[in-house]
Amino acid sequence: MQPGGSVKDRAARAAVENARARGVLASGQTVVEMTSGNMGAGLAVVCGALGHPFIAVMSAGNSPERARMMRGLGAEVVLVPQVEGTPGRVTGADIVAAAERAHTLAREHGAWYVNQFNNGDCFAAHELGTGPELRAACPRIDAFVACVGSGATLIGTLRDLKRHDPAVLGVAVEPSGAAILSGEPVTKPAHLLQGTGYGIVPPLWDAALVDAFAAVHDDEAASERAALGRAGLYVGFSSGANVAAARQLLASGRLRDGAVVATVLCDSGLKY
Repeated sequence: MQPGGSVKDRAARAAVENARARGVLASGQTVVEMTSGNMGAGLAVVCGALGHPFIAVMSAGNSPERARMMRGLGAEVVLVPQVEGTPGRVTGADIVAAAERAHTLAREHGAWYVNQFNNGDCFAAHELGTGPELRAACPRIDAFVACVGSGATLIGTLRDLKRHDPAVLGVAVEPSGAAILSGEPVTKPAHLLQGTGYGIVPPLWDAALVDAFAAVHDDEAASERAALGRAGLYVGFSSGANVAAARQLLASGRLRDGAVVATVLCDSGLKY
């Protein structure tokens, strides 16, 4: 239960604390990041606690609830008009436009740019935190399944899990129609899974850790999201996609009987 409402809180804390420790982020210096909203909320919490002004740059296509939450946590939010997506469906081109604006603002403000897609500390947060927590919670783990945005959750967690058990199956979850990591053409750049499936290979992607891919349709993610809500877990669409992919894997016959598949419920449904 992260204070910013998503798994990105882990990466946000690691990125800021390590930047301060290395001296690349000075006391009181402004922090800037391009975000789909979750990393921004996490950074708003961390920056607020540590005394850094924070500017979140987000595509206008992301849910307005995310912008409202970031502002409520003390962030300045800059919304960038969409290039080709539609409200609720953000494309890779929309993300590029938001990133360019974030770079410009960082220069103008003399700010530290987090750059989560190229920031190894975000991956280390899961290698040193999420992976060990999963191993402590489960007597065994046969597979780890997660949606890919920057890739930090999947790759960072798999680094830890596979170091302790090389047989753990790593599965990358992508939106159907934007499954570029599995080698498919992008036919549906606008989909429901905000924060994932941008139609690009993340810069710090480590293909050697990934054993399989799962493409999830919007309606499958929405159906699982609704089912999780009925079970008392009010989560977002990427969480629904993760559970749908886990079910696909368990039904595939690829794993042994009684297999344990771990995944992440990425964020709260209150952001949609």
